[in-house]
Amino acid sequence: MSLEEKQSADFADPEKGLAQDDIEAVEAIAIPDFDDPNIDKDAAIEGVLEDDSPYPEVRSAVANTDDPSLPVSSLRAWFIGFIWAIVIPGLNQFFFFRFPSVTITGLVAQLLAFPVGRAWARFVPKVKVFGIELNPGPFTIKEHVLITIMATVGYQSAYATDIVAVQRVFYNQTFNFSYQWLMVMSTQLIGFSIGGICRRFLVQPPSMIWPTNLVTCALFNTLHATQYAGMGKRGGISRERFFLYAFLGSFSWYFLPGYAFQALSYFSWVCWIVPDNIKVNQMFGYESGLGMSMLTFDWAQIAYTGSPLATPWWAEANVAFAFVFFYWLVAPILYYTNTWFSSYLPVLNDGSFDNTGQPYDVSKITNSDGTFNEAAYQAYSPLYLSVTFALAYGLSFASVTGTLTHTILFYRKQIWSQARRSIHEQNDIHARLMSRYPQVPNWWFIVTFVVMFVFGVISITVWDTKFPVQYFILALVISFFYTIPIGIIQAITNQQVGLNVITELIIGYALPGRPIAMMMFKTWGYITMAQALQFTQDLKLGHYMKIPPRTMFLAQVIAAAVAGTTQLGVQAWMFTNIEGICDAHQPDGFVCPNTTVFGTASIIWGVIGPKRIFSAGATYNGLLYFFLAGFLAPVLHYLATLKWPNSWVRYVNFPVIFTGTGLLPPATSINFVPWAIVGFIFQYVIRRRSFSWWSKYNYVLSAAMDSGVAVSTVVIFFCLEFPKAGTIGGDTIQKWWGNTVFLNTADGRQTSLLTPPPEGFGPRNWS
Repeated sequence: MSLEEKQSADFADPEKGLAQDDIEAVEAIAIPDFDDPNIDKDAAIEGVLEDDSPYPEVRSAVANTDDPSLPVSSLRAWFIGFIWAIVIPGLNQFFFFRFPSVTITGLVAQLLAFPVGRAWARFVPKVKVFGIELNPGPFTIKEHVLITIMATVGYQSAYATDIVAVQRVFYNQTFNFSYQWLMVMSTQLIGFSIGGICRRFLVQPPSMIWPTNLVTCALFNTLHATQYAGMGKRGGISRERFFLYAFLGSFSWYFLPGYAFQALSYFSWVCWIVPDNIKVNQMFGYESGLGMSMLTFDWAQIAYTGSPLATPWWAEANVAFAFVFFYWLVAPILYYTNTWFSSYLPVLNDGSFDNTGQPYDVSKITNSDGTFNEAAYQAYSPLYLSVTFALAYGLSFASVTGTLTHTILFYRKQIWSQARRSIHEQNDIHARLMSRYPQVPNWWFIVTFVVMFVFGVISITVWDTKFPVQYFILALVISFFYTIPIGIIQAITNQQVGLNVITELIIGYALPGRPIAMMMFKTWGYITMAQALQFTQDLKLGHYMKIPPRTMFLAQVIAAAVAGTTQLGVQAWMFTNIEGICDAHQPDGFVCPNTTVFGTASIIWGVIGPKRIFSAGATYNGLLYFFLAGFLAPVLHYLATLKWPNSWVRYVNFPVIFTGTGLLPPATSINFVPWAIVGFIFQYVIRRRSFSWWSKYNYVLSAAMDSGVAVSTVVIFFCLEFPKAGTIGGDTIQKWWGNTVFLNTADGRQTSLLTPPPEGFGPRNWS
């Protein structure tokens, strides 16, 4: 008798298990209505028998118990959370303008908050002040989660701060702090209201796994030694000891690729053999090449696009296929046939160029108010992109239509089902445990939306942004429309489809020649969705860790407001006190790489406009066919799954294929090929051959590797790079072979295949 038959028989026997009436509920969890390649029926039923999640990934990282008596919203948690909500976003904003940059992730806060909370519990007196307990007792896992969420909700540089920076650097505009604060608050917080509306679709369903949260949960439970219902007594060292060993190893090792021997990070060994061979360097290089060297010994490079231990292998395989097909097959064909005049440029670069191969100078084509000057543009040059950058735009076009088509074809039943259900009708153990806590009232989300909408209207109308209110509304509509389909893709595959390109395309055609309006439309259209999904992902983390939803909402909104205000203050100080900031030769490394990319986009879509770049007769017109390809590919895939429902075809996911390489550029091949190799080893080979080891250690290993690199990076920067203007070690460290060999190549010099002629390449007329 098969496992399925045995369990069905047990369910039907009242003395052995569930009553017959419950079988349909069990199967509804174990066998979703949609085709989910990340679950199998036997494993799902096993989880239900243990009164746990039907997904083994969730069972291995998330405890299926809850203690409602544990303190959550304590003075201790809020105080430590506020500290991290100021310190981490402030430091990251400081590093944001520097190259190489350092990003202090929420993982650092998660680790450092643990000893701080323990010390508070040990040394702070157990007294009440104004009726509030200063020390509620032992530091709890729920307090720890709340602190980490406050630290992570705004740890990255607020997207809108780049608008302020680009206005300063590219267009010589400096509006006052009130404008900056209203815009940042609106862009950061308005998405939270949309995320709250979508939580029924993206949080409660068991199939919405949110793989990144599993690593975080594993670390929480490891630090607090929580037991799992599905773990059993398995051999080997404890998770705590395993985490410590892996963390120390990761921390210690990163001093080599991160500082003393950087060639281990950029291990383009083929290029070192023939440093002046342009074609070999373009194929095997990591700086500006296609990365066929395939190796790196730097976890920071491997996990740049997300931990390969957190993403399901079938999703990683889709990304790997996309990279190989588009960047190892299509890109070389286009480059070596000089399509789009790309042979005059580096094969991989995230900047824009003129027809002499030099960086594009936007000041030559704009008026004093930042608007477009047609005559100056005609006298200067059209804009050109590297072949990989152009392909990245094409894949972004395909992802927009592909996501909608795929979601309609494969997830329509689930969306309709969730639309008719409430949270109390979910059979998943985690949803049942969370049902005891009061949910966030809808009017909280409505008030948040209305206030932030008013903030946005004020910021775009009181100051001269040339951004009409009706386009502000359109940006929000686009963001809301895409939140659920993109959220479903991210919750299952750990891959997010960005809306930055489609929003740029729309506003570029609607309001050409207005770069500030373009950046604002793009920000509200894209970051609103991204913030909604950040809010939703944190809600899922709270769902797993059993944090009351109302406490979660307040912590996220307040921390996001504090973080955004802090970042604006840090940015204002930097532009006032750091001489030459954002200059290409700034001596301390504050060259503003991300601001440069953001400014380049403002030139392409805002100043010149997509009509002159993508319309009929323009250089990159052919990329618009990617919209059609994105629409048709999921249709063909859906028909294939109907004909071969149990074959490998069901693992194909075109939204992941189109968007999986979305960070390239500025990411390079070094961030995809080793990532896929490591993912194959852990998420396929080890998971299949040693599932017991994988379920016990996989997510703990991921957390330990990330933590070790994060802490090591901070130590290296503050102890070795920042002091004495980075001269510690002198030429002995900075200029020895192991730190320069990968730069002294055609790849490191970003050499193009063809040398641009003195008169420039391309057409003679480009109006």
